[in-house]
Amino acid sequence: MIQELPKISTSLFPKSDFPNLLTAVNGQALAYLDSAASAQKPHAATEATTAFVEHQYANVHRGVHTLSQLATDAYELVRDQVKVVLNAADRNEIIFTKGCTESINLVAQSFARPLLQPGDEILLTELEHHSNIVPWQLAAEASGAKVIAARIHDNGELDLEDFKAKLNSRTKIVAFTHISNALGTILPAKEMTEMAHAFGATVLIDGAQSGPHAAIDVQEIGADFYVLSIHKMYGPTGVGVLYGKLNLLEAMPPYQGGGSMIRSVSFEETTFAELPAKFEAGTPNIAGVVGLGATLDYIAGPNWNRDSWVRRVTEIGNYEAVVREYGVSQLAEIEGLSVYGDAEEMAGIISFTLKTVHPHDLGTILDQHGVAVRAGHHCCQPLMKRLGVPATARASIAAYNDLEDMDRLASAVIAAKEIFA
Repeated sequence: MIQELPKISTSLFPKSDFPNLLTAVNGQALAYLDSAASAQKPHAATEATTAFVEHQYANVHRGVHTLSQLATDAYELVRDQVKVVLNAADRNEIIFTKGCTESINLVAQSFARPLLQPGDEILLTELEHHSNIVPWQLAAEASGAKVIAARIHDNGELDLEDFKAKLNSRTKIVAFTHISNALGTILPAKEMTEMAHAFGATVLIDGAQSGPHAAIDVQEIGADFYVLSIHKMYGPTGVGVLYGKLNLLEAMPPYQGGGSMIRSVSFEETTFAELPAKFEAGTPNIAGVVGLGATLDYIAGPNWNRDSWVRRVTEIGNYEAVVREYGVSQLAEIEGLSVYGDAEEMAGIISFTLKTVHPHDLGTILDQHGVAVRAGHHCCQPLMKRLGVPATARASIAAYNDLEDMDRLASAVIAAKEIFA
């Protein structure tokens, strides 16, 4: 049974701003620790999306009537906001997609597949999500290229020496996560990009987990492509971002054909629109993009700019690190519990197992106590194999979590241990 609970929050983002957090699950107040899968949505953002749909909605880019022009302005304003978030050089480097997965597939098929030749290599890491593995495998199978992966150390940190050793003249694509979704390891993105560029490789960075937790500067990092998952940034589902350097995007063929991405069409020939329209075929998720804009406003406050955005997300990352550290200290007191991932640079993720209790059983019992965690391989089966476990339980921290949530997590794990004792 779901019911509203009076709850005073001490978190960085007030829990009261997120209606779904003010609920009881199985008779318990909800401690939501699954934001790495999908973050909860602030009321301010969902309210703005509803207002747009009810009072301003029309299709974008095509209409001359007032509503269409208003909708187009609202949609394109968000592109300018994302340009600021990423510190891109040009607004046309920002492509809206339906998520990180589509963004990576777009690059794999439109950029990598025509480029790759038999014997070429695509370098990944053992930390990757399936969405940053399978698209490259598909491109490799179609071209005769090969996918290889750089090793990690036992603590979840990337083995930079192995990464460097596997770079060579055959390396055409390097793709890696900025923050591991399964362990929370933060990779040295700028250093890795510089290493890859020294061998002439093109770099794509999976920013699905970094978007809501860290300040991103694609120009400083030097990334050729960078992708964002908006539903993990407290925004709507069905919206993603692909950043690509202008010269690369201009040279790439379209990923999909249809309306909006054309300049002219005849049965003999089609010419394509300029960026970013070339990669945004069909009617986009207009309301979702507008919701993204409202979410960015919620995160950074009114009239935010690049400096205030960086300050805010840096504050978020620092806050989440404190909550994580406290959570790890509480879990460390539980005999038989193992935490995976202890790199020097970590984000707000705690991946763990409890001796004699399968993570799926653990997740089910935690849910009975109102604690929502992820249990499974987290779409990282190669990483689980490297760690020597079939799965882990994962608590992922957001700015609306607090120390009480960590206490609730530890108490629920202890209860699970007693059941299986």
